[in-house]
Amino acid sequence: MTLEWTELDSRAVDTARILAADAVEKVGNGHPGTAISLAPVAYLLYQKVMKGDPADPRWVGRDRFVLSIGHSSLTQYCQLFLAGYGLELDDLKALRTEGAKTPGHPEYGHTAGVEATTGPLGAGVADAVGFAMAARRERQLLDPGAGPSPFDRFVYVIAGDGCMQEGVAAEAASLAATQDLGNLILIYDDNRITIEGDTSIAFTEDVQARFDAYGWHTQHVDWTAGGSYKEDVQALYAAIAAAQSVTDKPSFIKLTTVIGWPLPTKAGSHSIHGSKIGGEEIAKLKELLGFDAAESFNCEPEVLEHTRANAAARAAAAKAAWQPAYDSWRAAQPDKAALLDRLAAGKLPDGFEQALPVYGPGKKSTRAASGEVLTALADAVPELWGGSADLAGSNNTTMKGAKSFLPPERSSHDFSGDFTGRTLHFGIREHAMGNILNAIAMSGLTRAYGGTFLVFADYMRGAVRLAALQKCPAIFVWSHDSIGVGEDGPTHQPVEHLASLRIIPGLDVVRPADANETAHAWAQILRNNDRPAAIILSRQDLPIVDRASGEYAPATETAKGGYVLKEASSAPRVVLLATGSEVGVALDAQALLESEGIPTRVVSLPCLEWFAAQPAEYRAAVIPADAAKVSVEAGVALGWREYVGDKGEIVSIDHFGESAAAGVLFEKYGFTAANVAAKAKAALAR
Repeated sequence: MTLEWTELDSRAVDTARILAADAVEKVGNGHPGTAISLAPVAYLLYQKVMKGDPADPRWVGRDRFVLSIGHSSLTQYCQLFLAGYGLELDDLKALRTEGAKTPGHPEYGHTAGVEATTGPLGAGVADAVGFAMAARRERQLLDPGAGPSPFDRFVYVIAGDGCMQEGVAAEAASLAATQDLGNLILIYDDNRITIEGDTSIAFTEDVQARFDAYGWHTQHVDWTAGGSYKEDVQALYAAIAAAQSVTDKPSFIKLTTVIGWPLPTKAGSHSIHGSKIGGEEIAKLKELLGFDAAESFNCEPEVLEHTRANAAARAAAAKAAWQPAYDSWRAAQPDKAALLDRLAAGKLPDGFEQALPVYGPGKKSTRAASGEVLTALADAVPELWGGSADLAGSNNTTMKGAKSFLPPERSSHDFSGDFTGRTLHFGIREHAMGNILNAIAMSGLTRAYGGTFLVFADYMRGAVRLAALQKCPAIFVWSHDSIGVGEDGPTHQPVEHLASLRIIPGLDVVRPADANETAHAWAQILRNNDRPAAIILSRQDLPIVDRASGEYAPATETAKGGYVLKEASSAPRVVLLATGSEVGVALDAQALLESEGIPTRVVSLPCLEWFAAQPAEYRAAVIPADAAKVSVEAGVALGWREYVGDKGEIVSIDHFGESAAAGVLFEKYGFTAANVAAKAKAALAR
């Protein structure tokens, strides 16, 4: 396969190099070295390989690109400029400045053409795996069967030595091989440089051998071979073509480069990894490449005309080849076409709430209820899919009767599946799971969830933060939510986690009190498609509030985040605020206080973020200022003072637990009706 490469292409690559150097020099900080040496790689992808349309960046038929080395944002920005994705020279000049379209790291939803926010190294590799999995799921959901489809696409990712050292990339790469993701192509920039210098001080493994061991298809393109540096773009192009032909496993291309090449004296130096190059060296680079050393941001009109015309022509050709197949698909499968239209619009099926189970009095853990809700929603919400980090039976994340999403030959005695399945098996890879969920959400057509124990949310916190930053509606299912875990002991008993998660801006933390709140919590999570959510679930059985009795508010109130679950006998003198398993404790305490003539209201607060979004008048009505307030939650006290005020009481656990039965621990640490009632009296006395 021969690559057409003209002098204008070479000039465009060199233009990208000097634009990267000038942009960092102007702002005074950034990462120019990799953007200079990878300019031909990025140009090859954008101008010769990937399907995409600068005029329609969200075209459903496009390939996906992830820059896992997000610090080298100019690697992507220069190509978005050259291809005409909406960036202009002034945007490159404004690199890393307030309000610019060119922030220090690529940001999803901020710059057209950027598919994922990257910067935390390795996360982009996991994102790419998620995009590849999403492509397969979307294809099977919308156009099942063999043969070519308008929903087929490739996912390309550029990663570096830092990415290869991060555990999240290893987690994701291992899973990608297990999933046989033949639509995923990773280019590894083997330049052997990180911030501290030569990687020999900390990183000496054979990365290609590692990916061989995972089960990837691997190749090596060495631009340093033979004693001289040669940017053999044809060899890289041939390697990409070979990777595209391998459909039963992901592909890894090790590209050996020299960072900053062809800088005259600083190529190969770690000094240009994360710092500006210096005017003298840039002038020498420009002279070497045939540019005016005195001119900054030089982009010759004929170069820009060539690159934008080429990108537009390639987009037109790709769409011309794609459109007939897409039109035929719509005509042949009108039901699937209607499904695509609904998914693309971000809408849920009308009346999906009717599928929610309704629970009568009894006892059930919220994790068990959550699993039943997912099963009930399976037919009503076909875009919903997900699984667990090896804890499906504990998290209850498997829709009953649903096949697993995996290559058929990977089926086990317990889980049978194929590429049409919707039960995900992430393995014990919480961090990668989080980023994969993010990418599935950003792919835009399906909703995915992933589960583990709440205590292990720490292992995936970086991905959760990225979910909130990107405003993508990933769903995190975290069970075993408190000292109620019991005998597993303090290593598995989360106490600080609820508070630590609530401080992440833009993350909805939802802790339902019973089975019916769990059902409506899921409904509201699905309605919100502009931010991530975490649903926090109990291991132990909890009493199910008898909503039909008329004594309690309907479970639909869950969507408000906080509501009066059971009213006081008269104007409340005490308000008990509780979440999750402690709502039952609050109800028992209410009975004690009411028996002593103290009018007491119980407020369930399943989601503080949803409650905060309600009108001030509503919030004030639910939690009146003139009543004594007590909060009850089996976690640290942080955050509750603003609800109970200076005179209120907080029933919390501000230390680690121990290995003992859940009931023993709740009694020992004061999560009892008697203690809550005593705290209420103390608050009243003030």
